[in-house]
Amino acid sequence: MLTMTSSLQRAAMQFSHKPAIIDQEGRWTWGEHLDRVSKLAHILRGLGVDRGGRFGILSRNTYRQIELLHAGYWSGSIPVPVNVRLAPKEIAYIVENAECDTLFVEPIFLELFDVDPLLDWKHKIVVIGDADASGLPASEQLILHADPAEPVETQEDDDAILLYTGGTTGRSKGVRLTHCNIVSNGLQVGLELSIKSDDIYFHVAPMFHSADLLGTAVTLMGGAHVALPMFSPENYLKAIETLRPTVGMVAPTMLIMMLQEFDPREFDTSSMRTILYGSAPMAVEWVKKTLEALPDVNLVQGYGLTETSPLLTILNGKTHREAIATGNTDVLKSAGKVLAGLDIKFDDATGQEVMVRGPNVTPGYLKSDEANASAFEDGWFRTGDIGRLDSEGHLYLLDRKKDMIISGGENVYSSEVEAALYQHPDVIEAAVFGLPDSTYGETVSAALVIVEGSVLDADAAIAHCRKSIGGYKIPRRIFFLDELPKSAVNKILKTELRKMFADA
Repeated sequence: MLTMTSSLQRAAMQFSHKPAIIDQEGRWTWGEHLDRVSKLAHILRGLGVDRGGRFGILSRNTYRQIELLHAGYWSGSIPVPVNVRLAPKEIAYIVENAECDTLFVEPIFLELFDVDPLLDWKHKIVVIGDADASGLPASEQLILHADPAEPVETQEDDDAILLYTGGTTGRSKGVRLTHCNIVSNGLQVGLELSIKSDDIYFHVAPMFHSADLLGTAVTLMGGAHVALPMFSPENYLKAIETLRPTVGMVAPTMLIMMLQEFDPREFDTSSMRTILYGSAPMAVEWVKKTLEALPDVNLVQGYGLTETSPLLTILNGKTHREAIATGNTDVLKSAGKVLAGLDIKFDDATGQEVMVRGPNVTPGYLKSDEANASAFEDGWFRTGDIGRLDSEGHLYLLDRKKDMIISGGENVYSSEVEAALYQHPDVIEAAVFGLPDSTYGETVSAALVIVEGSVLDADAAIAHCRKSIGGYKIPRRIFFLDELPKSAVNKILKTELRKMFADA
């Protein structure tokens, strides 16, 4: 049966003496890990979190958060990891909308609950870790006195986790993901990345984000977990050197920051076999620099959404290396090929919007009939992305449906213009968007973050674009920023850019 509960039980039987958690604080085998998980499951029941009930988690990446997620799966209750970068009002909306019965909170985030609108939730908190001055119950002390709980017999279509979207166009939506969703994507990605029983997954992407969700599933064939509480290039490289992870996911900007600040060859990164990156294709120049700095690494791109648990496509390491070696780099602009077991098509009306169906696609949003009605059509999920497939099956994402620019009657896809800008070696980040224009309807505009000390100006950026894209696609207005506005899950907020420069 494809459930996280049965997968954890199998890990307990087959891999009880193998490492499950590797941390600066110590190491725990799968037997030891699941003993703690089963006690946390007992604690959840004692706190009134029954099967199908929900509990919130506010924490950085730690092994204790992995334990809490697994305890939810073990007990049949539903963890709700909350983005700790959100404002108190946004956090309050999530825990109220999810009807959380209790909250597990890392001590550094307790101060969020000293003011409205979270003050009323303070009595429902369990502190993650040891007891502190707050006087609130603490998970480590509760574990000491708890008995192990037997696993609940969950079903494939039972909800396993509730993740809230970034809310770039409005309030966050709660995405329901089932046991089948999570295990299916773990198997799909595990097969594509050739995950083995001795692999160690590196949790770098925030655990409240769907990008890290597959990390709790791909290791269930016996692998282990390493968690990085706070990303910095130095923390990242030192953790690889000391804790020896083998596979993990990062954002492209993390790799770029690492390459700007350090030479990775000065660290022992030999354990790292695969680095998966997502959120956007990476400029060819940075792909090349990454492969030069980490010559033994398979660099893999993944594309997906929270609603797809999360991955839909993979552009594998072999394709990256061949593209750089041959100079045929157009394929690096794609998101790769669709994972096994998934169907893809394009909207019948326009032939443009990517639609998918498969075992890793959410059954729907929590308490949101309107969102469900607009997102699903005859069993197909609308991704909101405009794309196309090439003859070899590579998916090219042209734009978010809501971000397509119509200038002088021509469709301009922002991702194509961004790809052209990213080919300039001084461009770190680029966001292309439309601004109102009395003549053309919209004018193509771009906001850039460039490397420190660069003399790149608007004229030079425009001249650079002329080499690779048609004239009507070239940005007419270019703005330079120290950083781009982003949501709490690191998505570029083009709506904010439109507001910032509407009158510029």
